[in-house]
Amino acid sequence: HIGRDADIVGLDAETFDHGLTDFALEGAHAAVACDGCHEAGKKFREAPGACVDCHKEDEPHKGRLGRECETCHKPVAWTDLRPFDHSKTRFALKDGHQKVACQACHVAETYKELPLTCVGCHRIQDVHQASVGPKCETCHSPAGWTKVSFDHAKDTKFPLRGKHAKAACQACHSPTDAKGEPKPDCVSCHKKDDPHKGKLGERCDSCHAEEGWREGVAFDHDITKFPLIGLHVLVPCEACHIDETYRGTPVDCVECHRQDDTHKGTLGPKCETCHNPNDWALWSFDHDTQTKFKLTGQHKGLVCRACHVEGMKNPLKPPTACIGCHRRDDVHKGRFGTNCGACHATDTFKGARLR
Repeated sequence: HIGRDADIVGLDAETFDHGLTDFALEGAHAAVACDGCHEAGKKFREAPGACVDCHKEDEPHKGRLGRECETCHKPVAWTDLRPFDHSKTRFALKDGHQKVACQACHVAETYKELPLTCVGCHRIQDVHQASVGPKCETCHSPAGWTKVSFDHAKDTKFPLRGKHAKAACQACHSPTDAKGEPKPDCVSCHKKDDPHKGKLGERCDSCHAEEGWREGVAFDHDITKFPLIGLHVLVPCEACHIDETYRGTPVDCVECHRQDDTHKGTLGPKCETCHNPNDWALWSFDHDTQTKFKLTGQHKGLVCRACHVEGMKNPLKPPTACIGCHRRDDVHKGRFGTNCGACHATDTFKGARLR
Protein backbone atom coordinates (compact mmCIF):
# COMPACT_ATOMS: atom_id res chain seq x y z
CA HIS A 1 0.00 0.00 0.00
CA ILE A 2 1.11 3.53 -0.66
CA GLY A 3 -0.82 5.05 2.24
CA ARG A 4 -4.26 6.46 3.04
CA ASP A 5 -3.66 9.65 1.05
CA ALA A 6 -3.03 7.80 -2.17
CA ASP A 7 -5.15 8.96 -5.18
CA ILE A 8 -6.75 5.71 -6.28
CA VAL A 9 -9.20 7.35 -8.74
CA GLY A 10 -6.68 8.98 -10.93
CA LEU A 11 -8.92 12.00 -11.78
CA ASP A 12 -7.81 14.00 -14.76
CA ALA A 13 -9.44 17.44 -14.60
CA GLU A 14 -8.70 18.04 -18.26
CA THR A 15 -10.49 14.95 -19.53
CA PHE A 16 -13.21 14.40 -16.90
CA ASP A 17 -16.70 14.39 -18.42
CA HIS A 18 -18.93 16.38 -16.06
CA GLY A 19 -21.92 15.37 -18.13
CA LEU A 20 -21.77 11.96 -16.52
CA THR A 21 -22.77 13.57 -13.22
CA ASP A 22 -26.14 14.97 -12.18
CA PHE A 23 -24.90 18.51 -12.91
CA ALA A 24 -23.83 18.98 -16.51
CA LEU A 25 -21.71 22.06 -17.08
CA GLU A 26 -23.48 24.53 -19.37
CA GLY A 27 -22.91 28.12 -20.30
CA ALA A 28 -20.65 30.06 -17.96
CA HIS A 29 -20.30 27.01 -15.69
CA ALA A 30 -18.09 25.32 -18.30
CA ALA A 31 -15.42 27.97 -17.82
CA VAL A 32 -15.32 27.75 -14.02
CA ALA A 33 -12.33 26.00 -12.45
CA CYS A 34 -13.07 22.86 -10.45
CA ASP A 35 -12.17 24.48 -7.14
CA GLY A 36 -14.68 27.21 -7.92
CA CYS A 37 -17.42 24.80 -6.83
CA HIS A 38 -15.55 21.91 -5.21
CA GLU A 39 -13.98 23.07 -1.96
CA ALA A 40 -10.75 21.47 -0.77
CA GLY A 41 -11.22 18.74 1.81
CA LYS A 42 -14.74 17.88 0.65
CA LYS A 43 -15.85 15.05 -1.59
CA PHE A 44 -16.58 16.00 -5.17
CA ARG A 45 -19.99 14.34 -5.06
CA GLU A 46 -20.98 16.55 -2.11
CA ALA A 47 -20.73 19.76 -4.13
CA PRO A 48 -24.03 21.73 -3.95
CA GLY A 49 -26.40 21.60 -6.95
CA ALA A 50 -28.71 24.55 -6.32
CA CYS A 51 -27.80 27.95 -7.78
CA VAL A 52 -28.22 29.78 -4.51
CA ASP A 53 -25.77 27.44 -2.76
CA CYS A 54 -22.95 28.89 -4.80
CA HIS A 55 -24.35 32.28 -5.71
CA LYS A 56 -25.92 33.36 -2.44
CA GLU A 57 -23.50 36.27 -2.11
CA ASP A 58 -24.24 37.35 -5.68
CA GLU A 59 -28.01 37.12 -5.26
CA PRO A 60 -29.43 40.68 -5.39
CA HIS A 61 -32.94 39.64 -4.36
CA LYS A 62 -31.82 38.66 -0.84
CA GLY A 63 -33.81 35.44 -1.04
CA ARG A 64 -37.15 37.19 -1.57
CA LEU A 65 -37.78 35.33 -4.84
CA GLY A 66 -36.95 31.87 -3.53
CA ARG A 67 -34.12 29.45 -4.41
CA GLU A 68 -35.06 28.57 -7.98
CA CYS A 69 -32.93 31.10 -9.81
CA GLU A 70 -33.28 29.09 -13.05
CA THR A 71 -36.91 30.22 -13.23
CA CYS A 72 -35.67 33.52 -14.65
CA HIS A 73 -31.92 33.14 -15.25
CA LYS A 74 -29.85 30.95 -17.58
CA PRO A 75 -26.42 29.38 -16.99
CA VAL A 76 -25.11 31.36 -19.97
CA ALA A 77 -25.05 34.55 -17.88
CA TRP A 78 -27.02 36.27 -15.15
CA THR A 79 -28.17 38.96 -17.53
CA ASP A 80 -29.41 36.44 -20.09
CA LEU A 81 -32.92 36.09 -18.69
CA ARG A 82 -35.51 33.54 -19.64
CA PRO A 83 -38.71 35.02 -21.08
CA PHE A 84 -40.72 35.90 -17.99
CA ASP A 85 -44.49 35.74 -18.42
CA HIS A 86 -45.75 38.74 -16.50
CA SER A 87 -49.35 37.83 -17.33
CA LYS A 88 -49.10 35.01 -14.81
CA THR A 89 -48.69 37.58 -12.07
CA ARG A 90 -51.38 39.77 -10.58
CA PHE A 91 -50.32 42.60 -12.87
CA ALA A 92 -50.37 41.74 -16.58
CA LEU A 93 -48.35 44.16 -18.69
CA LYS A 94 -50.43 46.03 -21.27
CA ASP A 95 -49.70 48.77 -23.79
CA GLY A 96 -47.12 51.22 -22.48
CA HIS A 97 -46.19 49.04 -19.52
CA GLN A 98 -44.74 46.46 -21.93
CA LYS A 99 -42.03 48.91 -22.95
CA VAL A 100 -40.97 49.80 -19.42
CA ALA A 101 -37.69 48.38 -18.10
CA CYS A 102 -38.07 45.98 -15.16
CA GLN A 103 -36.07 48.16 -12.78
CA ALA A 104 -38.36 51.13 -13.47
CA CYS A 105 -41.03 49.42 -11.36
CA HIS A 106 -38.95 46.88 -9.47
CA VAL A 107 -36.69 49.33 -7.69
CA ALA A 108 -33.78 47.88 -5.70
CA GLU A 109 -34.48 44.44 -7.20
CA THR A 110 -37.81 44.23 -5.36
CA TYR A 111 -40.15 41.93 -7.26
CA LYS A 112 -42.75 40.70 -4.81
CA GLU A 113 -45.42 42.65 -2.98
CA LEU A 114 -45.25 45.69 -5.25
CA PRO A 115 -48.27 48.03 -5.33
CA LEU A 116 -50.78 47.24 -8.07
CA THR A 117 -52.53 50.62 -8.20
CA CYS A 118 -51.38 53.27 -10.67
CA VAL A 119 -50.68 55.78 -7.96
CA GLY A 120 -48.33 53.30 -6.29
CA CYS A 121 -45.80 53.98 -9.05
CA HIS A 122 -47.02 57.26 -10.51
CA ARG A 123 -47.69 59.29 -7.39
CA ILE A 124 -44.90 61.75 -8.20
CA GLN A 125 -46.40 62.25 -11.68
CA ASP A 126 -49.93 62.86 -10.44
CA VAL A 127 -50.74 66.39 -11.57
CA HIS A 128 -53.95 66.23 -9.54
CA GLN A 129 -51.95 65.75 -6.35
CA ALA A 130 -54.25 62.94 -5.20
CA SER A 131 -57.31 65.22 -5.27
CA VAL A 132 -59.19 62.80 -7.56
CA GLY A 133 -58.27 59.61 -5.71
CA PRO A 134 -56.02 56.65 -6.57
CA LYS A 135 -58.04 55.18 -9.45
CA CYS A 136 -56.22 56.78 -12.37
CA GLU A 137 -57.72 54.17 -14.71
CA THR A 138 -61.10 55.91 -14.38
CA CYS A 139 -59.86 58.46 -16.90
CA HIS A 140 -56.44 57.32 -18.10
CA SER A 141 -55.24 54.27 -20.01
CA PRO A 142 -51.93 52.33 -19.98
CA ALA A 143 -51.64 53.30 -23.64
CA GLY A 144 -50.60 56.78 -22.50
CA TRP A 145 -51.48 59.50 -20.00
CA THR A 146 -52.83 61.76 -22.71
CA LYS A 147 -55.25 59.12 -24.02
CA VAL A 148 -58.10 59.88 -21.69
CA SER A 149 -61.03 57.45 -21.69
CA PHE A 150 -63.24 59.67 -19.53
CA ASP A 151 -66.64 60.39 -21.11
CA HIS A 152 -67.78 63.81 -19.97
CA ALA A 153 -71.28 63.27 -21.35
CA LYS A 154 -71.89 60.00 -19.50
CA ASP A 155 -69.85 60.50 -16.36
CA THR A 156 -70.93 64.05 -15.47
CA LYS A 157 -74.01 66.26 -15.50
CA PHE A 158 -72.37 68.65 -17.96
CA PRO A 159 -72.16 67.25 -21.53
CA LEU A 160 -69.54 69.06 -23.60
CA ARG A 161 -71.06 70.74 -26.66
CA GLY A 162 -69.91 73.38 -29.10
CA LYS A 163 -66.63 75.03 -28.15
CA HIS A 164 -66.68 73.34 -24.76
CA ALA A 165 -65.83 70.07 -26.55
CA LYS A 166 -62.54 71.58 -27.73
CA ALA A 167 -61.55 73.19 -24.44
CA ALA A 168 -58.64 71.68 -22.51
CA CYS A 169 -59.58 70.06 -19.18
CA GLN A 170 -57.56 72.59 -17.19
CA ALA A 171 -59.46 75.46 -18.82
CA CYS A 172 -62.35 74.62 -16.47
CA HIS A 173 -60.74 72.27 -13.98
CA SER A 174 -57.77 73.35 -11.91
CA PRO A 175 -54.85 71.04 -12.81
CA THR A 176 -54.61 70.02 -9.16
CA ASP A 177 -58.32 69.76 -8.45
CA ALA A 178 -60.22 68.09 -11.30
CA LYS A 179 -62.66 66.67 -8.76
CA GLY A 180 -63.62 70.17 -7.68
CA GLU A 181 -66.59 70.04 -10.07
CA PRO A 182 -66.89 73.64 -11.29
CA LYS A 183 -70.39 75.07 -11.29
CA PRO A 184 -72.29 74.45 -14.52
CA ASP A 185 -73.52 78.04 -14.87
CA CYS A 186 -71.69 80.08 -17.51
CA VAL A 187 -70.70 82.97 -15.29
CA SER A 188 -68.68 80.80 -12.90
CA CYS A 189 -66.09 80.30 -15.67
CA HIS A 190 -66.73 83.32 -17.90
CA LYS A 191 -67.23 86.09 -15.38
CA LYS A 192 -64.02 87.78 -16.48
CA ASP A 193 -65.20 87.59 -20.12
CA ASP A 194 -68.60 89.15 -19.41
CA PRO A 195 -68.67 92.48 -21.29
CA HIS A 196 -71.98 93.32 -19.59
CA LYS A 197 -70.28 93.46 -16.17
CA GLY A 198 -73.05 91.37 -14.64
CA LYS A 199 -75.77 93.87 -15.54
CA LEU A 200 -77.71 91.24 -17.50
CA GLY A 201 -77.59 88.61 -14.79
CA GLU A 202 -75.94 85.20 -14.80
CA ARG A 203 -78.04 83.42 -17.45
CA CYS A 204 -75.69 83.91 -20.40
CA ASP A 205 -77.45 81.05 -22.18
CA SER A 206 -80.56 83.23 -22.50
CA CYS A 207 -78.87 84.88 -25.47
CA HIS A 208 -75.64 83.03 -26.21
CA ALA A 209 -74.96 79.48 -27.41
CA GLU A 210 -72.03 77.13 -26.83
CA GLU A 211 -71.00 77.33 -30.49
CA GLY A 212 -69.50 80.76 -29.75
CA TRP A 213 -70.24 84.05 -28.02
CA ARG A 214 -71.25 85.74 -31.27
CA GLU A 215 -72.52 82.75 -33.25
CA GLY A 216 -76.26 82.23 -33.22
CA VAL A 217 -77.23 84.77 -30.59
CA ALA A 218 -80.76 83.68 -29.80
CA PHE A 219 -82.07 86.82 -28.13
CA ASP A 220 -85.61 87.79 -29.16
CA HIS A 221 -85.75 91.58 -29.23
CA ASP A 222 -89.53 91.44 -29.56
CA ILE A 223 -89.86 90.59 -25.88
CA THR A 224 -88.33 93.94 -24.95
CA LYS A 225 -89.96 97.36 -24.89
CA PHE A 226 -88.48 98.03 -28.32
CA PRO A 227 -89.37 95.37 -30.94
CA LEU A 228 -87.13 95.57 -34.00
CA ILE A 229 -89.02 96.45 -37.18
CA GLY A 230 -87.99 97.82 -40.55
CA LEU A 231 -84.33 98.77 -40.96
CA HIS A 232 -83.73 98.32 -37.23
CA VAL A 233 -83.57 94.56 -37.88
CA LEU A 234 -80.38 95.05 -39.92
CA VAL A 235 -78.61 97.23 -37.39
CA PRO A 236 -75.79 95.51 -35.41
CA CYS A 237 -76.35 95.38 -31.65
CA GLU A 238 -73.40 97.63 -30.82
CA ALA A 239 -74.77 100.45 -32.99
CA CYS A 240 -77.44 101.10 -30.34
CA HIS A 241 -75.97 99.32 -27.34
CA ILE A 242 -72.72 101.22 -26.97
CA ASP A 243 -70.09 99.86 -24.56
CA GLU A 244 -72.09 96.63 -24.26
CA THR A 245 -74.85 98.45 -22.35
CA TYR A 246 -78.12 96.65 -22.96
CA ARG A 247 -80.46 97.67 -20.20
CA GLY A 248 -81.70 101.23 -19.95
CA THR A 249 -81.01 101.96 -23.61
CA PRO A 250 -83.30 104.85 -24.68
CA VAL A 251 -86.17 103.97 -27.01
CA ASP A 252 -86.89 107.46 -28.38
CA CYS A 253 -85.76 107.95 -32.00
CA VAL A 254 -83.98 111.18 -31.28
CA GLU A 255 -81.73 109.55 -28.66
CA CYS A 256 -80.02 107.51 -31.37
CA HIS A 257 -80.67 109.74 -34.38
CA ARG A 258 -80.05 113.19 -32.94
CA GLN A 259 -77.07 113.68 -35.22
CA ASP A 260 -79.20 112.64 -38.21
CA ASP A 261 -81.99 115.11 -37.41
CA THR A 262 -82.04 117.58 -40.28
CA HIS A 263 -84.58 119.61 -38.35
CA LYS A 264 -82.06 120.31 -35.57
CA GLY A 265 -84.68 119.53 -32.97
CA THR A 266 -87.09 122.18 -34.16
CA LEU A 267 -89.85 119.63 -34.83
CA GLY A 268 -89.55 117.96 -31.46
CA PRO A 269 -88.36 114.47 -30.44
CA LYS A 270 -91.21 112.40 -31.92
CA CYS A 271 -89.69 111.50 -35.27
CA GLU A 272 -92.26 108.73 -35.68
CA THR A 273 -94.93 111.38 -36.21
CA CYS A 274 -93.68 111.72 -39.79
CA HIS A 275 -91.08 109.01 -40.33
CA ASN A 276 -91.22 105.22 -40.05
CA PRO A 277 -88.49 102.59 -39.39
CA ASN A 278 -88.60 101.24 -42.95
CA ASP A 279 -86.78 104.30 -44.31
CA TRP A 280 -86.37 107.95 -43.37
CA ALA A 281 -87.60 108.96 -46.81
CA LEU A 282 -90.79 106.91 -46.49
CA TRP A 283 -93.19 109.29 -44.86
CA SER A 284 -96.15 108.10 -42.89
CA PHE A 285 -97.42 111.60 -42.01
CA ASP A 286 -100.73 112.63 -43.58
CA HIS A 287 -100.97 116.41 -43.53
CA ASP A 288 -104.61 116.39 -44.57
CA THR A 289 -105.88 114.20 -41.73
CA GLN A 290 -103.38 114.91 -39.00
CA THR A 291 -103.51 118.71 -39.11
CA LYS A 292 -106.08 121.43 -39.44
CA PHE A 293 -104.49 122.66 -42.68
CA LYS A 294 -105.28 120.51 -45.70
CA LEU A 295 -102.70 120.82 -48.47
CA THR A 296 -104.25 121.84 -51.78
CA GLY A 297 -103.00 123.21 -55.05
CA GLN A 298 -99.47 124.60 -54.97
CA HIS A 299 -99.13 123.72 -51.28
CA LYS A 300 -98.88 120.02 -52.15
CA GLY A 301 -95.57 120.49 -53.96
CA LEU A 302 -93.85 122.47 -51.24
CA VAL A 303 -91.08 121.09 -49.07
CA CYS A 304 -91.84 121.02 -45.36
CA ARG A 305 -89.33 123.68 -44.43
CA ALA A 306 -90.97 126.14 -46.83
CA CYS A 307 -93.68 126.60 -44.18
CA HIS A 308 -92.06 125.04 -41.12
CA VAL A 309 -89.20 127.50 -41.03
CA GLU A 310 -86.22 126.89 -38.78
CA GLY A 311 -86.07 129.50 -36.07
CA MET A 312 -89.82 129.98 -35.99
CA LYS A 313 -91.30 130.19 -32.50
CA ASN A 314 -93.21 126.96 -33.01
CA PRO A 315 -92.21 125.25 -36.28
CA LEU A 316 -94.74 122.48 -35.67
CA LYS A 317 -97.59 124.97 -35.74
CA PRO A 318 -96.91 127.64 -38.35
CA PRO A 319 -99.71 130.17 -39.01
CA THR A 320 -102.56 128.90 -41.18
CA ALA A 321 -103.61 132.31 -42.53
CA CYS A 322 -102.20 133.06 -45.99
CA ILE A 323 -100.60 136.30 -44.87
CA GLY A 324 -98.66 134.40 -42.22
CA CYS A 325 -96.41 132.93 -44.91
CA HIS A 326 -97.04 135.26 -47.87
CA ARG A 327 -96.77 138.71 -46.31
CA ARG A 328 -93.61 139.45 -48.29
CA ASP A 329 -95.39 138.35 -51.48
CA ASP A 330 -98.36 140.71 -50.94
CA VAL A 331 -98.24 143.15 -53.82
CA HIS A 332 -101.14 145.04 -52.26
CA LYS A 333 -99.06 145.97 -49.24
CA GLY A 334 -101.93 145.07 -46.94
CA ARG A 335 -104.47 147.43 -48.50
CA PHE A 336 -107.01 144.63 -49.03
CA GLY A 337 -106.61 143.00 -45.65
CA THR A 338 -105.18 139.60 -44.73
CA ASN A 339 -107.80 137.28 -46.23
CA CYS A 340 -105.98 136.51 -49.49
CA GLY A 341 -108.36 133.59 -50.11
CA ALA A 342 -111.14 136.07 -50.77
CA CYS A 343 -109.69 136.66 -54.25
CA HIS A 344 -106.89 134.14 -54.77
CA ALA A 345 -106.89 130.31 -54.94
CA THR A 346 -104.11 127.83 -54.01
CA ASP A 347 -103.86 126.54 -57.59
CA THR A 348 -101.78 129.59 -58.46
CA PHE A 349 -100.92 132.79 -56.76
CA LYS A 350 -100.97 134.71 -60.01
CA GLY A 351 -104.18 136.43 -61.05
CA ALA A 352 -107.27 136.89 -58.98
CA ARG A 353 -110.53 135.07 -58.63
CA LEU A 354 -113.37 137.56 -58.68
CA ARG A 355 -116.42 136.78 -56.66
